Amino acid sequence: MSVKSLLITGGAGFVGSALALRFREAYPECRIFALDNLKRRGSELNLPRLREAGIEFVHGDIRNKEDFDALPAVDAVIEASAEPSVLAGLTSAPDYLINTNLTGTVNCLNYARQHNAAFVFLSTSRIYPINQIDKIQTVEAETRFEVSAEQPIAGISPAGLAEDFPLEGYRSLYGATKLCSEYLIQEYHHFYNMRTVINRCGVLTGPWQMGKVDQGVIVLWVARHFWKQPLGYFGFGGTGKQVRDILHVDDLFDLVKYQLENLEQVNGKTLNVGGGRDISVSLQELTAICQRVTGNTVPISSQVENRQADIQLYLTDNARVTELTGWTPKRSAEQIVTDVYNWLRENEAQLKPILG
Repeated sequence: MSVKSLLITGGAGFVGSALALRFREAYPECRIFALDNLKRRGSELNLPRLREAGIEFVHGDIRNKEDFDALPAVDAVIEASAEPSVLAGLTSAPDYLINTNLTGTVNCLNYARQHNAAFVFLSTSRIYPINQIDKIQTVEAETRFEVSAEQPIAGISPAGLAEDFPLEGYRSLYGATKLCSEYLIQEYHHFYNMRTVINRCGVLTGPWQMGKVDQGVIVLWVARHFWKQPLGYFGFGGTGKQVRDILHVDDLFDLVKYQLENLEQVNGKTLNVGGGRDISVSLQELTAICQRVTGNTVPISSQVENRQADIQLYLTDNARVTELTGWTPKRSAEQIVTDVYNWLRENEAQLKPILG
């Protein structure tokens, strides 16, 4: 399809702003709107970057249907807004989480339907249940946990979790809202003939992410090394062997751009999207990379007990998306850490109050 106008929700957030700026580079003539409520601290730092690129910022909230009424028609919507913390609703009331991640998605869908716009939804690997992930058989290697070849359930192999991994169980209120949104998108696709694609993203990261313990751990880890601040290995024996695959936001852009340009190929699909086994790290391995890149070593405490809603391992099996589109992530864990480190160094003064 030819994308002449584009709305990105959560457009001043980490993922939304990164996609907006990359789409501006790819489509200089495209009119791009970035809708955001600026709730997350640090998102205001992206406003000058968006403005300088000629992206039209709209201060609005996807929870409010009225905020969509003022927007013009667009060719495509990228739904990148969310309350992204896996602890949301567990440590506080769930209202904001549900209203944003579920009701907000409905408002986005209705807007896209009204204008016959394509709809790209950024979902999460957290839709997969914790109780099912806990059944994954692992072996303990020197620096990480690895997936065993023999498994008691479908949809898991040493390559990671595939789309047919079991969905029955509990997954965090955050994951539940995203899965509910997926189901609604599938209904809109079928009954309203909307052109949709759902990307179940693993850990997304890169420069301009305001990393915290519960969301954005890669940036947090690099920042703590950069400013020589202590860290901790929490849970699963306290050895830092828990594993995540990680995906540079620029690799995500490469995929979403392809999807919008080849929409009929991916229309109606639900795809796992992540760094995969090749671009994955344990906390132990991430620490070693941060030490190499920053030149700093920080004290790391250890706590054996698991934290609420935490999981030992998540790897994305990208086989379906790769077979369908040819896309594979290109940016290594070392490059991701290096990019984040350079960003911290170049913007230290404005980032230290937030990340330091």
